[in-house]
Amino acid sequence: MTREVVLETRDLTMRFGGVVAVDRVNFTLWENELRCLIGPNGAGKSTFFKCLTGQLKPTAGDVLIRDVHVAGREPHEIARHGVGIKTQVPSVFDTFTVAENIWLAARRDRPARDADRLVAEILERFGLGPVAGKQVGELAHGQRQWVELGLVLAREPWLILLDEPAAGMTHEEVERTADLLAEINLTATLIVVEHDMQFIRMIANKVTVFHQGAILIEDTMDAVSADPRVREVYLGKQAA
Repeated sequence: MTREVVLETRDLTMRFGGVVAVDRVNFTLWENELRCLIGPNGAGKSTFFKCLTGQLKPTAGDVLIRDVHVAGREPHEIARHGVGIKTQVPSVFDTFTVAENIWLAARRDRPARDADRLVAEILERFGLGPVAGKQVGELAHGQRQWVELGLVLAREPWLILLDEPAAGMTHEEVERTADLLAEINLTATLIVVEHDMQFIRMIANKVTVFHQGAILIEDTMDAVSADPRVREVYLGKQAA
């Protein structure tokens, strides 16, 4: 059975004055993939991610989600197509409890009874039951990250775009997050921007490496780690 192309960019370009941050990138994501975007600082991966999610309006080119043109649309408009987005900027209410935050996200698209059910499922899935009544502002960093991911899942998206979901986590939290993403990937397609090479090894099916605003290579993590171009521009001693 042929898999569907669910996200595609065509000559996607983002310029900031004379600086070309994303340079005519052609990218294809297939249904049920878990794709990681990596690259050195300034490589263009974060700018590319922001063009996909509506945080930036590209200078040229196009973004298609299931053949719908979304380049330049606002994040909430892109989300309406079944897309869940977690950025580096927290989207939680610190003075609300964990359960209240997730309930508000779930209630946006469904009746209260269904929202209650979904909140219970997410609390269990993320192991957040013991802190469900705590204000999010009181949580440890890793737990806050899980709450933010829970808010994304509360919308039940089929495509999920995550920007550094394991940033600042302990080793145990990183492992737990890798397990969660593998579980989520059973029913959703994911793009993950990440710096942590060990985390990427835990989760990646395929890796796209950015360099100087363009795609340098796309392959498995083992193949990417062994590629001399990648070693030169990014991985260095980490690839050993």
